[in-house]
Amino acid sequence: MREAFRIAYAEVVGAGSAPFDEYHRHQGRYFRDIMRIMGLPAEMEEPFVRESHRLRAEVLVYDGVVDLLDTLRRRGYGLAVATGKTGSRARDLLAHLGLLRFFHHVVGSDEVARPKPAPDIVLRALDLLGARPERALMIGDAVTDLRSAHDAGVRAAAALWGSPDEAELLAAGPDLVLRRPADLLAVLPAQPASVG
Repeated sequence: MREAFRIAYAEVVGAGSAPFDEYHRHQGRYFRDIMRIMGLPAEMEEPFVRESHRLRAEVLVYDGVVDLLDTLRRRGYGLAVATGKTGSRARDLLAHLGLLRFFHHVVGSDEVARPKPAPDIVLRALDLLGARPERALMIGDAVTDLRSAHDAGVRAAAALWGSPDEAELLAAGPDLVLRRPADLLAVLPAQPASVG
């Protein structure tokens, strides 16, 4: 992500240091929204997406994620991704990483009226899963994830293994704190109680 952002910044803005740390603080939001917030040109999206795709072989899956997803699927949990990326880009990356097969649905920010931190993307994922908010849990590594979940009436878990700023994420008031993927299994029932 850092390299894709650097290249996009150089192509569109020009010389100078790309403000990646600021960009990363807005993780979870739709790229166009981040550009607007940062006062950067929306035209950075095309080279950023192009370079992200080119560099996707460098993306690593966190230790324990595959085992967690496999266990949740086997136990009968409905799983969806609600991402700041576009839906097509998210599905492409998840497929490339071998993770798409675990999810029933993937919802991108371009597939809802209002992206995170609005609750729309969470509500859409719930609708697709046929799940009620009070029976759902959203796991996120960004403040926008937690806000989106809470505004949708869903409990939110902070995934500290992926957070760029642990203190900021904890200050956002997660309902659960997960330091590693396997921590989720300790707080969920072995089987979902029923569909919905």
